[in-house]
Amino acid sequence: MRSPRTPQDTCRVGITEFDSLLQKAQTKAPARSLVSIDDVGVAVAFLGMNGAKLITGETLYIDGGYHIID
Repeated sequence: MRSPRTPQDTCRVGITEFDSLLQKAQTKAPARSLVSIDDVGVAVAFLGMNGAKLITGETLYIDGGYHIID
């Protein structure tokens, strides 16, 4: 049986300031948006293409540029 909750709902459990943390992340990231499951899917699909066959041993950050800030 699958939970009717969204991933954000699941993460929210027990974190009283969850919404403010999400807002801070969205504001702080250079792309000014949060990552969606579709964003991750597009990156995975790209890596599965023949044109990406020589990409090896890399870390692919799918975070709207958040990783480049402190």
